Amino acid sequence: MMTHAARETPQPAVTAKPSARLERLLRLLERDPNNLALLGDLASIAFDEHALDLAAELLDRRAKLEPLPPILVNLKGVVEIARRNYSEAAAAFETLRVEGHDDAAVRFNLAWAKAMIGAYQEAADLLDDEAITASPRAPALKIQILHHLDRYDDALAAGEDLVKLYPDNRALMGALATLAIDAEKPELARAYAERAGDNPEGRAALGFLTLGEHDTGTALEIFEQVLAAQPDNPRAWVGKGLALLASGGTAAASEALDRGAELFGSHLGSWIASGWTHFVQKDYAKARASFDRAIALDPNFSEIHGGLAVLDIIEGNITSARRRTETALRLDKNSFGGALAKSLLLEGSGHPRAGQKVFDATLSMPAGLNGETIAQAIAAFSYGGPRRK
Repeated sequence: MMTHAARETPQPAVTAKPSARLERLLRLLERDPNNLALLGDLASIAFDEHALDLAAELLDRRAKLEPLPPILVNLKGVVEIARRNYSEAAAAFETLRVEGHDDAAVRFNLAWAKAMIGAYQEAADLLDDEAITASPRAPALKIQILHHLDRYDDALAAGEDLVKLYPDNRALMGALATLAIDAEKPELARAYAERAGDNPEGRAALGFLTLGEHDTGTALEIFEQVLAAQPDNPRAWVGKGLALLASGGTAAASEALDRGAELFGSHLGSWIASGWTHFVQKDYAKARASFDRAIALDPNFSEIHGGLAVLDIIEGNITSARRRTETALRLDKNSFGGALAKSLLLEGSGHPRAGQKVFDATLSMPAGLNGETIAQAIAAFSYGGPRRK
């Protein structure tokens, strides 16, 4: 049985300095640099002290002298997870499995590493019933992986079973709260979020639910609390941006949304929200850049084409605007951006010198079946990610 499990949540790869105790032990190593046992022990101590770079260096030194035994291959894997070198971590755990050390902890750690590099189906296959028992973080990871695979029904069903087994697992409740929001089940999301306690993911979900109830001040407080505990939480940054936008702070809102979008990386909704928020500030170049980031991720999502169509109208490029509008509405007849662009085209507001008129009309014009304005619709794209029609 391996002795190290992945840490509870992926943390920034910040390595600590060796403690005074570890420094004393390192001086012993200087007198006996090829001591295999000492190298392995010091690597384990360095990992426990979060001196990650030192742990990796010590393991590399030992591996050059003699192939690492299974317990140190496992240690190398968890060290690389902590350093956010997930491909290297996965390679270590795969080596263990090939060599016959295929226990629950190894499968969990390998699933974690696979999930971090986006190999979600492989990760899902690894998280069997036994692997889920290997770490308190495993149940939440199972839900998050299924969520990433867009297997909403499977994830909700799995969640019902896991909640019975782990009724006090706050990370699991936070993951389920996020899932339920994306699955458009707000009451279920609130129930899970309340059971998540101080779990950042659960709190972020509660913030979005509160924002949806138009309690902007409370929502902003929640997002700030999440960011104080977890400064790189992308959902909290997006939520903060939306709360600031609803409060009229568009400049600060765009900064927060951009931060969230960058942290998410491949999250369509946050880039779309960023694009519309820059548009509201009349920063059309940044708006287009955000929409371009989104379209590079998925050229088949309607709202991206709708947003670019509105920008084309602002800039007087009516031919492109018509083409993009048609694409947006073909992909989704209820597209917010597509409906907005179509309305503007019908008004004939696309003359190059009519940019201000277009801008004013856009901010107040209802679009889509629910009659929402831009400020009201941005949130629909930004939390869990827009759902394809």
